[in-house]
Amino acid sequence: MFEAAEIGREVTKEDYDREVPVLREELLELQAALRKADFPVIIVVGGVDGAGKGETVNTLLEWLDPRYVETFALGPASDEESERPKYWRFWRALPPRGKIGIFFGGWHTMPIVERAYGRIKDAELDRQLAEVVAFEDMLAADGAVLLKFWMHLSKKRQKKRLKALEKDPRTRWRVTKLDWEHFEIYDRFARISAHALRRTSTAAAPWHVIEASDRRYQTLTVGRMLREALRTQLEARATRPPRVIPTVTVPPTGPELVTILSTLDLTHTVDEDTYSERLEEAQGRLNRAARRAQKRGIASVVVYEGVDAAGKGGNIRRVTSALDARMYRIVPIAAPSEDERAHHYLWRFWRHLPRAGRMTIFDRSWYGRVLVERVEGFCRPEEWQRAYGEINELEDQLARDGVVLVKLWLHIDQGEQLRRFEERAQVAFKHYKITDEDWRNRARWPLYEQAVNEMVERTSTEVAPWTLVAANCKRSARLYTLDTIADALERA
Repeated sequence: MFEAAEIGREVTKEDYDREVPVLREELLELQAALRKADFPVIIVVGGVDGAGKGETVNTLLEWLDPRYVETFALGPASDEESERPKYWRFWRALPPRGKIGIFFGGWHTMPIVERAYGRIKDAELDRQLAEVVAFEDMLAADGAVLLKFWMHLSKKRQKKRLKALEKDPRTRWRVTKLDWEHFEIYDRFARISAHALRRTSTAAAPWHVIEASDRRYQTLTVGRMLREALRTQLEARATRPPRVIPTVTVPPTGPELVTILSTLDLTHTVDEDTYSERLEEAQGRLNRAARRAQKRGIASVVVYEGVDAAGKGGNIRRVTSALDARMYRIVPIAAPSEDERAHHYLWRFWRHLPRAGRMTIFDRSWYGRVLVERVEGFCRPEEWQRAYGEINELEDQLARDGVVLVKLWLHIDQGEQLRRFEERAQVAFKHYKITDEDWRNRARWPLYEQAVNEMVERTSTEVAPWTLVAANCKRSARLYTLDTIADALERA
């Protein structure tokens, strides 16, 4: 794969000096246009040691407006990063729409290094590379432009480059013991890297292998490719037809409409005395399970979804009453902020994932994409349709990283919802709980029920099953969710 990058291409100083001013001007104009666009640019720079990755990026930053470029050097995971799911540090570093993010190394680096040192086998390497492809496909589908550059040197040229850097007192610091260790297994690294590049070079995010023997050629090639990618995407967006919000129509109801929710038994009740006795027992059990999980460094995520007035808030309070306040965090999800809208919709959830031994409780979650955003037309049909696969991939990653994931759907029937709505309207301290939007959503009950039915069918997996909670009786629902969360922690 690297043969074409060992030819020995060169650019004369005269040609370089003539082209650079024009290229810089064009890049700055395109970057200014990008700031008003609805997509980010993600640049991944990888390659062999000593191939001039840092120098190339530094030159690129001189050509661009650095205020709108973020640069990340992704070395070994820090303590904070290692206590969270593997992709957490990548998600939190992604640039917003209108900006450029440059990554030294990236999500592909560790699988290559681990395989080169024999820490993982070929099968695990390919599994992790498939994870890379899924991640990049997700970003590209959301509109991100991904440019991946692999800076290559032949073994002979790498040795010559490292020795030259080491000989010069001004650059000696750039060559480390690890660089020479990698050089000793150059052939192995080259073989594994070539395999990784083939597996992760896709139509949406292809790799560009660049010969790094001549710095002028190397830098100009990167600048030209960035210019072409920006120009192509900006022109494509300018000619794209305007977004059309689909018309939402409520389907006819009738006895033929049978869903997973309509078959849920909502009649079970628990009397007050039994509830008082069982509540303390269930909360004690949850507390013990949570403390054991904390001691063992097991993170957990509890997702609360449900129809309006299903009792999520009261349910969450009974869960948190059983926990040490230092162990958990509640993340209420409302309409996305301006900063959140500037990123992929999953970005705001990834950055709230807990550290080892902690719990995050989401009061509504990433499922908004296939529920409210689908029903209300806040996203295009193709966006919520592909979200099922994106959500399953997210939850698979959490499970593989050892996170305990509990997904709860609290459900009540329409009659009970109406009773609770009317109570909220009449009781002064409950007024804040009822809004015009709640009444409007109630009118779209059939649409939401269909969306929930499809959501459960397509995202209730072996590693992340849905738990449907009959919540007409609040006491019964609270006890059931306490037991469900404790069960999950005890199994872990």
